[in-house]
Amino acid sequence: MLVGIEMPVLPIDSERYGSKEMKEIFEESSRLKYILAVEAAVAEAQAELGIIPADAGREIASKANIKYVTLERCKEVEKKIAHEPANIVEVLVDVCEEHAKPWVHYGLTSNDLLDTATSLQIRDAMRIIESRMREFTILLAEMARRYADLPAVGRTHGQHASIISFGLKFAVWASEMLRHIERLNQLLERVLVCKTLGVVGTGSVMGEKALDVQRRVAEKLALKPIDAATQVVPRELHAEVVFFAAILASTLDRIATEIRNLQRTEIGEVEEPFRPGQVGSSAVPVKRNPIRSEKVSSIARLLRPLVQVALDNIPLWHERDLTNSANERFIIPMSLILLDEALRTMTEVIKGLKVNEESIMANIQKTGGRIFSEFILDLMLKKGFPRISAYRIVQKASERTDVPFIDALLQIPEVARILSRKEIEGVMRPDACLAASKLIINQVVDEVKRKLSIPGSSFPQTA
Repeated sequence: MLVGIEMPVLPIDSERYGSKEMKEIFEESSRLKYILAVEAAVAEAQAELGIIPADAGREIASKANIKYVTLERCKEVEKKIAHEPANIVEVLVDVCEEHAKPWVHYGLTSNDLLDTATSLQIRDAMRIIESRMREFTILLAEMARRYADLPAVGRTHGQHASIISFGLKFAVWASEMLRHIERLNQLLERVLVCKTLGVVGTGSVMGEKALDVQRRVAEKLALKPIDAATQVVPRELHAEVVFFAAILASTLDRIATEIRNLQRTEIGEVEEPFRPGQVGSSAVPVKRNPIRSEKVSSIARLLRPLVQVALDNIPLWHERDLTNSANERFIIPMSLILLDEALRTMTEVIKGLKVNEESIMANIQKTGGRIFSEFILDLMLKKGFPRISAYRIVQKASERTDVPFIDALLQIPEVARILSRKEIEGVMRPDACLAASKLIINQVVDEVKRKLSIPGSSFPQTA
């Protein structure tokens, strides 16, 4: 055991995972700031509406900050009363002048503070996530355009299928990322809610003015007032946040998995960035492992099961119980901090990705021309050959490994009668097999430019 060295219980508490700016949102001191911001906004709104005295509202709002309500003092009180955020309320009452003390936390319940503070945390975290998503999407679009003219093997079931543009891979991912950005914007319209309706969602002692208070608080905090709630906001809102993190992480996992496969020694088409002095294997000096992509896949495996926990939090008893409380302290921060880490990591991979064009071209030729069978079949169909018969002939020729594919074809009398060597060679050119790839890529690039409002005619160049 190491003595005198602070060891984090979870890796997420160390510098290994998560950016500084994202983790700060979920630190205890930040959580306290968000909660106090809600208390201040409520006091101001209640004073404006004449529910509490104006001087009390000003006093509470002026003291509802960490200069007066310190984290240390809140922890001391919590040790005695075993309740959050009642500990925060008690400290706030202590620091306020006597005339304001009766009006602190007036008409509120604990989850008015906690749930609204969570909305503020989600809002600020998603600003970081959206910025990362935009950067990554633009990067993918630029890579799609850069490699639009590069033919490559298209694989299905792990087997060579036909020719694609290498840039099409990136275009597909960029298009998927655009949908995620749209999902995020739609999500935020629903989940960034303010709730100040008291112990069972009726507005409690604030009476009919309760809705006016909630509207004003929502405006002050740049949130939306919840339409209806119990003591807590419906947990389907939080479940949607966790689901979004999981589905976006799964797209990043998909990209990471493709890169891991393409970096396999037998394929060798791409390679993750590898820093000078970096060690790939403690035993094998020549190894360059795709560790960043593997990390992204690993994070995605952790995020996906959190969706089940979030779904289980939706059916609470009556107006609420505490079965959601403990796990939400994990699943929401973990989902967003780890999603941020996966996005940053995948961006780093794509920025520094080494594309081995020689290997890509060599892999096209690996099957001796068999990858062009789709186009040979098309030639025969256009000559009037029945589809099934043509399919069987091309399939039979592909089974011969003793001669090049084109020779195997021409040694079949039915083929030799209708096709010349020159005609076959004409469709066995990789650059002639890209079909609509460039049109698709240009379409996606244009959509990225339009939806992300990118000025000019070009994207920032990658490293």
